[in-house]
Amino acid sequence: MKFVLITGPLAVGKMTVGQELAKITNLKLFHNHMTIELVNHFFGYGTKEGKRLVNLFRQEIFEEVSKSNLDGMIFTYLWAFNLQADWDYVNRVTQLFESKGATVYYVELEADLGERIQRNKSSNRLEHKPSKRNVEWSENELKRSLESYRLNSLEGEINFPNYMKINNTNLSAEEVAELVKEKFDL
Repeated sequence: MKFVLITGPLAVGKMTVGQELAKITNLKLFHNHMTIELVNHFFGYGTKEGKRLVNLFRQEIFEEVSKSNLDGMIFTYLWAFNLQADWDYVNRVTQLFESKGATVYYVELEADLGERIQRNKSSNRLEHKPSKRNVEWSENELKRSLESYRLNSLEGEINFPNYMKINNTNLSAEEVAELVKEKFDL
């Protein structure tokens, strides 16, 4: 089994790259908003209840997939590198999959702010992430995230064996997916 974690800042293209990677591999895409949007019908993601439910659903899906006969999974995650809790979460998910014999791959995306602001308005993003359809609010959230979180790693900070960082400012999601597939022989 293969578990591909795609991380990067808001509107960098994690889900879109994941969609393209799923098309050219036998991996299933589980983008982070699949659980966020489900829970948002009842509790906002920022609430205690919302976060608990999102984490619970994700954990249950991870547990089932990790012990299944699936070829693997692509998961998108907004990793705040300046928060120990996010490092701990990534390590827990990694350990879960590795304990079942899976190989874990880490893909970090980065893109210029101007490009991310444009991607924030893309029809694909708005179709799959209803909570982002208030584009003005979403763009403000994107900008505010820069004040509190470091959403890309520092040089040499990630030392996982199966890791790659891609600046996808000027690359299509299809091109990035091909790079990932080739690098990790997916």
